[in-house]
Amino acid sequence: MQELLNKEAVEQFITDGFVRIDNVFSPAIAGAVLDILWKDIPFERSAPNSWTAPVVRLGMYTHPPFIDSVNTPELYAAFNQLVGAGKWIPCRSVGTFPVRFPSRELPNDTGKHVDASFPGEDPSNFFEWRVNIKSKGRALLMLVLYSDVTETDAPTIIYRKSHLDVARLLHGSGDSGLSFMELAGKLDELPKRDAVLAVGQAGTIYLCHPFLVHAAQAHRGHTPKFMAQPPLLLRKELTIEGAAVDYTPVEQAIRLALDY
Repeated sequence: MQELLNKEAVEQFITDGFVRIDNVFSPAIAGAVLDILWKDIPFERSAPNSWTAPVVRLGMYTHPPFIDSVNTPELYAAFNQLVGAGKWIPCRSVGTFPVRFPSRELPNDTGKHVDASFPGEDPSNFFEWRVNIKSKGRALLMLVLYSDVTETDAPTIIYRKSHLDVARLLHGSGDSGLSFMELAGKLDELPKRDAVLAVGQAGTIYLCHPFLVHAAQAHRGHTPKFMAQPPLLLRKELTIEGAAVDYTPVEQAIRLALDY
């Protein structure tokens, strides 16, 4: 399969923690996704005065347009480049949809965080889910735009190079790692990093290192924002040390942080 990302894009992923890919799927697929989602939203699509909450959470859709959007040959090529062929599991849903609306009410989910990847003692408690230095369970964080997102449409804030800081935090925590809340409580102690807005047209996908710090924000525009954030799952933990290995970019980033 032909490589999608050039050398500069791969290096950006390693050092900055993310890479943006445009036109991954068509406007027709994005439109079909929105048509399905609006059926489950308790607001009138054509009546902005009915949009009375800043966020409506939906999720776990397995309809064809959702699956088609994150299972393209081009995207598979990028997964192979960043994670390694045979080391990831194709997406069979697109995870949660925090659909964001223009609202006078501020959302309550705008804190900096890193998405957790494996369960703690209580799998039903998301705040107890964990992250470890080998990123057990998660190869990538994906930000998948199903609507056009400008600077005023509540774009996700991603913090450039923050994945390196998080790797250093996780180092020494062993296989158990840190819980979602334990890690979130330490993020304000990290170096200040440049904030990048995840903007783009529908069909844009940001492939992010699993340790990348990111945050939601309030919607200050006029058009609802539709974005999914599915994980790309790992078949097994990453390899970050040991015998001579051809380390993948997602592993190289962790090694860079730890000066291996």
